[in-house]
Amino acid sequence: MYYPMQTFLVAGISRSGVAAAELLLKKHARAVWLYDDVSDEGVRKNIAHLTQLGCRGVSKEELSARVAECDVLILSPGIPIDHALPVLFRKEGKAIVGEAELAARELRCPVVAVTGTNGKTTTVSMIEHIFNACHKRAVACGNVGRPIADCLEELEEDGIAVAEISSFQLETLTSLRPHVAVFLNIAEDHLNRHYTMENYIYLKQRLMKNSAESEYVVLNHDDAVLRTFAEKTRAQVVWFSTEERVNGAYIQDGAIWWREEKLASLADLPLEGKHNEANALAAVCACKLMGVNGAYIAAALKTFKGIRHRLQKIGEVDGITFLDDSKATNVDAAIKAVESVKGESVIILGGKDKGYSYAPLFAAIRRSGVVHAVLCGENAFRLLDAAVKEGFTQVTLCRPFDLAVRIAFLTAQKGQNVLLSPASASFDAFKSYEERGERFAALMEELKKEREALAAEGECANEPDEQSE
Repeated sequence: MYYPMQTFLVAGISRSGVAAAELLLKKHARAVWLYDDVSDEGVRKNIAHLTQLGCRGVSKEELSARVAECDVLILSPGIPIDHALPVLFRKEGKAIVGEAELAARELRCPVVAVTGTNGKTTTVSMIEHIFNACHKRAVACGNVGRPIADCLEELEEDGIAVAEISSFQLETLTSLRPHVAVFLNIAEDHLNRHYTMENYIYLKQRLMKNSAESEYVVLNHDDAVLRTFAEKTRAQVVWFSTEERVNGAYIQDGAIWWREEKLASLADLPLEGKHNEANALAAVCACKLMGVNGAYIAAALKTFKGIRHRLQKIGEVDGITFLDDSKATNVDAAIKAVESVKGESVIILGGKDKGYSYAPLFAAIRRSGVVHAVLCGENAFRLLDAAVKEGFTQVTLCRPFDLAVRIAFLTAQKGQNVLLSPASASFDAFKSYEERGERFAALMEELKKEREALAAEGECANEPDEQSE
């Protein structure tokens, strides 16, 4: 791609779109046009910033004319590949790439790439934490929140890119060749966008399509779908398993092992739950294959505290614990949450529907410590239908998120949890799962202040009146 001779249209002007546009400007692209069919304050601010740097905005009315003069479409991951704009580019025989693809063509350092339905951000953060503990310059990037294009100068040739790669990014990613490609698990997700599980699985496989015999593919042996990936790659396959001993990382006698080397006791890991054990095993494989000493890995695993919005205890109000699991945007993630949380919980479910069945979730809830479910958001009635069919009737239907949090708090008893684990995307009411989690925390603080005010009023009411002499 010869930037000075090509004109680009960047579609979707959020984090990845901004990073792509800035990279194109640094590469002296002939022209960079900007388009977003959303016009909120954040998008307008981003377009104004990029316009000052030399980009030009495109209105909806002039879009067709600009498509005719553009050579390449840079498509943000939030825009589906079957959206009208990429379809138009494809009809014209023009290139369509994503920000991750644009950055992959410029990367000069080794890459550890992680994909899967759940656990990606935790595993990527864990791998970065281990690398940094042994003084390797690693940067977590990609779908984890920081675009790869933003990290190119920081990484240079001697860094390590630890990239979280989503199925959305894989729609437009063709050049990435990770030295280690990690596949965590496959479960139903994003079927409203990918339509079928077969297509979703195909997209996940694309992460390893460039892997050669000198590289590694790390697979979860406990996942039946991922076991089939082993016969579809030329790379060396390394396994991890929480169930049995494999050629790679596994659990034995209450400890994490790498082949014949015992690394750390499970009791020493700060994160609880079998899913986090699997995440740790995947991280062990990646770091071992990148040459990290076992002692560094063991020490770093013991100090890794997890990530925000993933089963994060954010506080207590009147003896009720608030747990933020806003990152649980699909059924499988929410199931892992209810299976991991200790004690009884009132769970908050709902948001934007992603096209899958909620029956497995309520089957798991019936076996768990969940005593009540508050259903909110766009898919509240679909959740209610699944709950009734699975025989879980301790539910409250409530559309607005703020009211749902208050109802969950009023329903919970002292010693129980209010668990936000929505099993749904956030886009019906929020810009991201992070914003949803932050709103959850803000509502907890509001409830705390209200309770403190009520307690203070009660103390004043119980004080005896002063008697005049």
